[in-house]
Amino acid sequence: MNLADYDALSFDCYGTLIDWEAGIAAVLAPWAKEAALDHSDEELLLAYADNEAQAAVDMPDALYSAVLAEAFRRTGNKLARPVSEEWAQRLGNSVPEWPAFDDSAEALALLAEDYKLIILSNVHRAGFAGSNKRLGVEFDRIITAEDVKAYKPAPNHFEALDEALEEMGVPRERVLHVAQSLFHDHVPAKRHGLPSAWINRRHDRPGWGATPEPAGEYSYALEFPDMISFARAAREAKR
Repeated sequence: MNLADYDALSFDCYGTLIDWEAGIAAVLAPWAKEAALDHSDEELLLAYADNEAQAAVDMPDALYSAVLAEAFRRTGNKLARPVSEEWAQRLGNSVPEWPAFDDSAEALALLAEDYKLIILSNVHRAGFAGSNKRLGVEFDRIITAEDVKAYKPAPNHFEALDEALEEMGVPRERVLHVAQSLFHDHVPAKRHGLPSAWINRRHDRPGWGATPEPAGEYSYALEFPDMISFARAAREAKR
């Protein structure tokens, strides 16, 4: 793959640009302590992962804040520790507080010099607006779950991407999808015939964390451990 062959990059946000595992754990960990659960952050994320994925399937029209709250309730039930409405809403409202990865803003600034940047995210508009303040760039298009009434790995985001590319005058073969989650992004990208690059944020940790194990066929053309190494490779290709 030659990164110079692409004019637009579509990005997953949470897990790729924003550290959603740190953001979720920042709520789950104090709740677990209050509930007298002796679980590590990683154990809590593993217990949580499938509950969010299923809540997103069950509630495709709901805002991401509501999906988060419901996923937390289901996680509490799974761990035999009921989650109060206060705790559920604390997670639901926490998206704007989730930190960006240290390299995200710098990487996006570099990429913006050569590529159009598009967000394809399982989030609501208000949640992404808070996150975007941490990323420091103006995206050319933002496609959220609130816009498409579904959550990845459903195909809706990628179908909306096709429409956006046509409006932007970008040939479909000139867009590369960039994401961390094999489950949420690389499976549907392959199904949609879209090439992808894997930002393997968990390269130094075993397991899947807050992301379910991929349930379908996936592929990726390139792999990078972080966004800055991807951005430098992409910039070098364009020079």
